[in-house]
Amino acid sequence: MKILDCLEAFNEVAKGLNFKKAAERLGVSRSVVTKRVAWLEQTFEAQLFLRNTRNVSLTESGVVLLKNIRLLPDSVAHLKDLVSQSAQKPMGRLRVGAPPSFGATRLAPMMQQFAEQHPTIQCNLILDDGRTDLIEENLDLSIRIAPKLQDSSQIAYKVAVVPQVLVATTRYLDRFGRPENIEDLNQHNCLIHNLKSPTGVWKLTDNNGGVTNIQVTGTISSNIGESLLQLACGDYGISMHPIYMVAQLIEEQKIEIVLPSYYCEGLDIYAVVQSKRYLPKKTRLFLDFLRANYGKTCSFAPAPLPRYTSPFNK
Repeated sequence: MKILDCLEAFNEVAKGLNFKKAAERLGVSRSVVTKRVAWLEQTFEAQLFLRNTRNVSLTESGVVLLKNIRLLPDSVAHLKDLVSQSAQKPMGRLRVGAPPSFGATRLAPMMQQFAEQHPTIQCNLILDDGRTDLIEENLDLSIRIAPKLQDSSQIAYKVAVVPQVLVATTRYLDRFGRPENIEDLNQHNCLIHNLKSPTGVWKLTDNNGGVTNIQVTGTISSNIGESLLQLACGDYGISMHPIYMVAQLIEEQKIEIVLPSYYCEGLDIYAVVQSKRYLPKKTRLFLDFLRANYGKTCSFAPAPLPRYTSPFNK
């Protein structure tokens, strides 16, 4: 039972010392008013009215409550103003979740720019695997990167698309051979991302737009892309990564692109929020900031990349 409704019922009864007239003014039944007053008496462990079939009067406890309840409307109005201001003004702490590599290399610099533009907002970046519950962890927004967002019930905004590439070290490819076609991947140790490719299927597209889904296998899989990249850099196999994770390593010739004439399935970048209806101003501002900075497709890829041209730049 809502305490404000109960206090309002008490106040109306106390005005005229009449339950029936109080109910009429409130637009509810007399029994509802009686229940609300009874709830207050039970909550405060004090009798508020003395009543019989003819008369109603306030007890001493009732008089105390009535004197102090007059301050309540102003207090509630003040609280309402404070809460509304916190939702409408860009202020407070902004908790944002993001995958480790994207969060550390791409989102952190953006958060710095955002914080400099909005000094009344304190940004808190939480790195996770993309499955963190927003409500449980009290996140205002979470970045999810996947070929397709799995949970259709989530309130998500598509921010951008980023291409992926297959990579391996030159030493690994010299030892086990460079794949010349998609089927050659069956002869290699493919390092699979459990979340992005849960069934172990890689989707590749040729220059003519032909799409091939190939079932690959490998000795190690992981739900974190950084661990797979470390293995690939250690001459252990072929892995698939978004271009922002590997562009610098390719440029430094620490790894090279495998099957450069094929395009891997791109990843959608989503911003997931708790509620669309009551989105705080700070969250709306950060969402708009992400869209403005990451809204262009393939904005994460430096140009040009060695032996690689993104199909999204055509």
